Formats: sequence, C-alpha cells, structure tokens
Amino acid sequence: MSVESKKTRAACCSKLKLFLASMAFVFFAKAFGGGYMKSSITQIERRFDIPSSLIGVIDGSFEMGNLLVIAFVSYFGAKLHRPRLIGIGCVIMAAGSFLVAMPHFFQGPYKYETSVSHKADVNSTESIMPCLSNHSVTESSVPHPLAACEKTAGSPMWIYVFLGNMLRGIGETPIMPLGISYLDDFSREENTPFYLACIHAVGILGPMFGYMLGSFLAKIYVDTGFVNLDTITITYKDSRWVGAWWMGFLMTGTVGLLSSIPFFFLPKSLPKQGQEEEQSQSKSTELTTMTEQENFLPEKTQEKPVKFLELAKDFIPSLKTLFRNKIYLLMILTYLVAVNGFIGLITFKPKHIEQVYGQSASKAIFLIGILNLPVVALGIITGGFVLKHFKLGVVGAARVAITASLGSFCLLAAQIFIQCENAEVAGLSVSYQRVPQVSYNPQTLLSQCNEQCSCSVKHWDPVCAYNGMTYASPCLAGCQTSTGTGKEMVFHNCTCINEAGAAANTSVVLGQCPRDSDCDRKFKIYMSLSVIGSFISACGATPGYIVLLRSIQPDLKSLALGMQTLIIRTLGGIPPPIYFGALIDRTCLKWGTKQCGGRGACRLYDANAFRLTYMGLIIGFYFIANSLWGYLYYSIVKRQKKTALKNQAKENGQESNAAGNGHASINIADIEDMGTECTI
Repeated sequence: MSVESKKTRAACCSKLKLFLASMAFVFFAKAFGGGYMKSSITQIERRFDIPSSLIGVIDGSFEMGNLLVIAFVSYFGAKLHRPRLIGIGCVIMAAGSFLVAMPHFFQGPYKYETSVSHKADVNSTESIMPCLSNHSVTESSVPHPLAACEKTAGSPMWIYVFLGNMLRGIGETPIMPLGISYLDDFSREENTPFYLACIHAVGILGPMFGYMLGSFLAKIYVDTGFVNLDTITITYKDSRWVGAWWMGFLMTGTVGLLSSIPFFFLPKSLPKQGQEEEQSQSKSTELTTMTEQENFLPEKTQEKPVKFLELAKDFIPSLKTLFRNKIYLLMILTYLVAVNGFIGLITFKPKHIEQVYGQSASKAIFLIGILNLPVVALGIITGGFVLKHFKLGVVGAARVAITASLGSFCLLAAQIFIQCENAEVAGLSVSYQRVPQVSYNPQTLLSQCNEQCSCSVKHWDPVCAYNGMTYASPCLAGCQTSTGTGKEMVFHNCTCINEAGAAANTSVVLGQCPRDSDCDRKFKIYMSLSVIGSFISACGATPGYIVLLRSIQPDLKSLALGMQTLIIRTLGGIPPPIYFGALIDRTCLKWGTKQCGGRGACRLYDANAFRLTYMGLIIGFYFIANSLWGYLYYSIVKRQKKTALKNQAKENGQESNAAGNGHASINIADIEDMGTECTI
C-alpha cells in the first residue's frame, strides 16, 4: 500500500472519529438542555403560577417543534449534506434556549403570596399580630393595577417559554435521524452497536449535568442581585420558592452553540470504514458485497445535485414500503407505549419525590442527577458491550432487550408500595383535632380557634408548630403576636395549637413541618429500587435500538428513523405531560392564589392519591409494553426461521447465516426487496 493511500485512509478514519466525537458532544448538549428543562419544570410552574396540566403543555412543546419538520428533515436531509444540517439545527436549538430565558428580563420581581407583612427592618420593635390585625383580608381585597398584573407571576409571558422550547425541538430534529444514519452508513457493521452505546453514554451525562445545574440554581433565589435577600421570608424548601431557573437556559444555549461548530467542517459522505484501497478509490462503481448496509452509499450524488422534485415523487412510495414492514410497526408500537410511561415518569419524578417523601425540590433534582442518570449511562454501555462481545444478532439483541424490560418493570411495580403518610396540615389533610380528612373544603380551614381572626382561606403561608402540625398561615393558627424578622420570625400565643392536643409551646415558625424519620428510611428504599431499575432498563436500550435498525431497508433508514421519531414524539412525547399533569392536579389539596386573583400553582397535594395516580399510570404503560415485547420477540424468531429456510433453498451450497440461535447477522429488511411482506 502506498504512502498516499495510507494518508487517505488515515484522513478518512480521523474524519469518522471527528464525527463520532462531534455526535457525542451534540448528544450531550441536547440532553444537557433537555435535562435542565425537566429539572426546571417546578421552578417555571411556580414562577408563572400555572397548574401542572399547563406546564405539561409547555413541556410537550419540544415534541411539537419536532413534529413540524421531522418527516421532511429525515427524508430530504438524508439526500443532502447531513453534517451541515445537524450544525444548523444546533444553532436553532441554542436560539430556543435563549428565548426560554427571555421572560425573566421583562417580568417584574417575583412576588410570592403571603398572608401577613413580614418586617425586614432589624431595628423595628413592632410586633405583628396576624390574628387581631385582620391584615390579610385588607391586603387581599386591594386590586392590583392592570399594568402591574401584566408583569407578575401568572401572566401570559409563559408563552415565550412555550415558543422557545418549541424552537429547541425544531433545532434538535436533524440530530438523531441524520446523525445515527450517517454513522451507521460509514462505520463497520460490527462497530455500530459500540459506537451507538458510546454516543448515548456520553449523551446521558447531559441530563446528569442538567439536573445537577438545576439543583444548584434551585437554591439561588430567582431575583438574586436585584432584591434584598434579607426581605425574603421563604427558603428553598418552601413550595412558593422560585430558583434562578433562567440562568441555566443561558448556559445550555451557549453549550448548544458550541456543539454546532465541528459539523460545518465535515464532508457530505465518507468511504466505508475498513474497505479495501481499490474500493475506496472507485467512485463510479457501486460498492458491493461486504456488509448488510453497504449498498446505502449514494456515490452518484457526488456527481450531480439531487433535484427536489425527484425526491418528493419518491416520498409516498417509500412510506408505503416502510409501513408494510411488520417488525418495524411492532417496534414503533412497543416504543410508543413505553415512552408514554417514561415521559410521565421523568417529567413529574421531582414533584413525586417532593410531595410523597417530603424532600425539597432542589434535593429531589440533585438525587436524580447524581444517582439515576449515571447508572443509566453505565447500563447503556453495558448493553452495547454485551452485543459486541457476544456478537449477538437480531434475536439475541431482542432477547437482551426484553429481559431488561421485564427486570426493570418488576422493580418499578415494587415502588408503588413504598409510601409515607400525608403531611399533617390543619384543615387540609387532617382536622384541627388531628382527625384525617377525606376531602378538602375551604371552610375546613376555619375552626373555633381562629373564627375571631377574620382569616383569609386563599393564601398559603405555612407555619410549623412544635407539636408537628402545619397550619396554612399564622392567622389560621390563631397566633396573637410575633417576634423576629425575615426567615427568623416566630409567632406566639397561637390558640389553635392546643386544639390538636396538649402542647407546652404554643409558638410556630415559618415553613412546613418536616416528615418523620421513618419517611426518610422509606425514601432511601425507594431511591435504591429506582437506581437499580434504571440500570437494568438502560441495559436494554442499545439492543432495542439495534433491532429497530436491522428491521429497516438501508435506503429507507433515515426516513424510518425520522418517522419513528415523528410518531413517538407526537403520540408519546406531547400527550403524557398534559394528561399526567391534569390527573395530578386532581390530587391537589391547596391551590395558590395569583397576585391579581385566580387559581395559581398547587401548594400541597394529597400524597397517597398523588402516588397511586402517578405510579399506577406508569406501571400500567410498562405492563402493556412488556406484553408487546413478548409478541415482538415471538414474531422475530418465527420470521427468522422462515428466512433461514428460504436462504438455504435459494443459495444451494452457500453457508447460511440464518441460524436461529440469536447470533445470526441478518438484516430483517433485506427480504423486503422481493416486493412482498417483510420477513426476517
């Protein structure tokens, strides 16, 4: 081999490695932004004072953006300059992140609801009397000017977050179908599973960093640097607290912008990895033999430009061919059901941890980022390693995927039985005499102990008594006097505390009472099951994706991946946050009140109803998905045996690769070239 030939092959190899590294980074960037968006759901919900159902619509806007362009990008993009289209998508994705952060700079300071005026002046000796001053009623009755309301929480400025997230979805569209197909086309077939595993493993670090960033910023007050923090009477553990959510979107936008740079310097196509020198230099002859995906490379596209009308004319026939593929359709249906459960799981998992186990939003986000996501990365690598080490084919990959799915389902089902008791909030979850309440009525917040106080039942300003009971406000606790300032304020002589039982101390402090130590123990068990289940589930990710790739004709690969993304994003990405959020809203015990009137974000949920609704839906989806996996595996084995018999009869003496032991390297879609129904 000549020196010039060696240089050519080295350059080819280096470009493929550059593309691999670029794909890993862009997967990190998009997952970093997506993970941070998920971690900021609670903060955005509180900042704009909107219910969970509406925050589900905002979260689903990412998939709506994908829906607008995915079919055309995946089909026409496959015939054009794929790396350059990916780079353009990264720029659009970054612009969307910057747009999401924009409302912060146009809104006024965040005003959280409160029932009393908390003095911040340390030199002030005036005692506030929540019960006798009747302050909460007069304050809530004063209407706010319309101009001021437009800048407050609950204003329609959340629409910019919706549009920015949609723009992120549009920008992310080319990355998956064009990037994965480009890599699979120009790498060795046996290396593809390992490359995919590496890319996804690096990508999973994105959500981990996104969640950790979200946890860190959740402890920083939203208007830090613009307000005197000494006047803030709530902490990051309070359900009214809003962290500096906007900072993270500026960071994720910058990372997305940087990830676009390498793709503008990559070529439209590369020689197949590992091919001989003569094949790499023959540009006019179609590459033959070798691997099952090799005939995908369109050499003639380098000689003359592709006409748009020619591509459009072939679009509908390509779709018909694609959707006659039974295995492909079964894979789509299985993924669709599983993704419905997964999206609901990941979207509201921080809120689930916060409401059911009494953890702060910041801690919930941090634990997901530091525990769940790293084991997911390890699981993805493990799945890819198993495929490469044991050289598993379609059946073997399907076997690994269904085993992982069943194992994770069992651990997920066990989590529904781990519960903590509802937080004791007088007039909401229990009566003032500590008797559990079945349902909430605004009048139950009023009792004989506070009937003389003229308290408002709309506000949420929780205080904790030394007997472990939480009251919705100092006024509703019947407190007569107060001492201290800011977060250190203490209310005394609270008449309602004695109704809950004999208490030597009738004082309350700001904030909701913490859960008991037994709840912390149950939370550790829940997180252990969650982490192990995440690892087992991730082990099946790469094998499942390989089954999907091998079920597609080579020339339809980009279109198939694009259509899969389109269907999954449309029916599996957009609806779940909306209907999960709507059902979760039905478990709310105490709604917040907007500054200009109307219902705001939920402040307290019925923990048991929340758990049963949230976990019950997820377990139901995963049960159906596992049933579909079983039928899919049966179909793959049955069709592969038929294909093996056909190949033996056709090839007369040639060694057959169709052994049904799971180690055969058979492309499910190759048989479709006969023009009949897909067989394996």
